[in-house]
Amino acid sequence: METKKTPTWFITGCSTGFGRELVKLILENGWNVIITARDPDKVKDLATGFESQSLVLPLDVTNKEQIGHAVAAATDKFGAIDVLVNNAGYGYFSSVEEAEAEKIRAQFETNFFGLVDMIQAVLPGMRKRRSGHIVNFSSIGGLRAFTATGYYHATKFAVEAISESLSQEVAPLGIKVLIVEPGPFRTDWAGRSTSRTETNLEDYRETVGKRMEASLHGSGKQQGDPIRGCKAIIDAVQSEKPYLRLLLGEPAYKLAIEKLDALKDNFEGWKDLTLGADFPENER
Repeated sequence: METKKTPTWFITGCSTGFGRELVKLILENGWNVIITARDPDKVKDLATGFESQSLVLPLDVTNKEQIGHAVAAATDKFGAIDVLVNNAGYGYFSSVEEAEAEKIRAQFETNFFGLVDMIQAVLPGMRKRRSGHIVNFSSIGGLRAFTATGYYHATKFAVEAISESLSQEVAPLGIKVLIVEPGPFRTDWAGRSTSRTETNLEDYRETVGKRMEASLHGSGKQQGDPIRGCKAIIDAVQSEKPYLRLLLGEPAYKLAIEKLDALKDNFEGWKDLTLGADFPENER
């Protein structure tokens, strides 16, 4: 009887939130995990008592050289990376007008380009083995946008697009892709992990300002439970019939359905204008 291989997970952004809770569950299941953070001292405690199953590594996903070293170290210890979880990321609150160029680009470097660099580093091994699972953290904010977080949404819309293309490219190679779309959860996203603009135009006080204030006051009181969310992610990865997207939490589900309805209303409302943009049938 063939012995089932112990899977190896590689997770970015493990110091808090989803990344940290996911590591705990993976170790409890007896699986291997590469635990990464920009400051590895913040995640060393997770590996205590699980040294043979874990590898703690420093990793800033905006540093391609560090990504290469981390993937090589993981492969040296465990032989292969079976599941890549691109969790590292953060929010940025600002109106579109007031946002600072350096902060916009820095957020894209982490939330999008860092994710792409991780995928490109891990894919060669997965292609060679014709197996693997890539889990990309998006957000309900990758499906619809709100005031004050336009640039964060832009990064997550980009994650959605690249993941959708990737899933079609690697499916014939035996590799699966999962997009995780959480709603509000009790993580540090709206608190410590969020950057905010330093300007505050009066014209945006009732839109951007109120959203920023509500987000701060709601931090720590969100409906979503990170532990239950991580269990759902593990179940989705293990599913025999995997779907591309996993919404997490009731608010995410409701907001996604609202977006579907709004899109359909928009498309149908201008259907005549849309179809009228083609050449007539006798001229095609």
